[in-house]
Amino acid sequence: MEEERKVESLLREPLEGKGYELASVHYLSTKEGMKLEVVVDRVEPIGLEDIVALSGLISEILDEEDPIPGAYTLDVSSLGAEKPIALEKLPLYVGKYVNLHLSHPFKGENILEGHLLKIEEGTLTLEVKQKAKKVQIAFPLPDVDKARLAIEF
Repeated sequence: MEEERKVESLLREPLEGKGYELASVHYLSTKEGMKLEVVVDRVEPIGLEDIVALSGLISEILDEEDPIPGAYTLDVSSLGAEKPIALEKLPLYVGKYVNLHLSHPFKGENILEGHLLKIEEGTLTLEVKQKAKKVQIAFPLPDVDKARLAIEF
């Protein structure tokens, strides 16, 4: 939609200047009225204080530029605690707890979850729990076809 493109062009640079990435913009009709959903991302976790501050910044920009005629509700959110990770950005998440889906199973497992220790020379090293022990495993990075952050219990 044209409104979404206008909002994206207004917000992308200011958000990047604050260390965020604009993940998506959706302008949609709900039973309560029109709604503008802005989803942001960054490597570091995004807390409620961040969302409040970003809502203020985004609201100021939209009030000043007025890219959408009429009334709407602004909804600012993040991708969440278990957000997907683009494979090319996986090196940014070294040290984080991740869930990986593999195209070629590792010892019979297609899904591995653990701490991403390193990525070097096309090999990914992950620390996983096996029974009561933590074990480091390594496998080819191209075997990973999906990645997301995970919550460690």
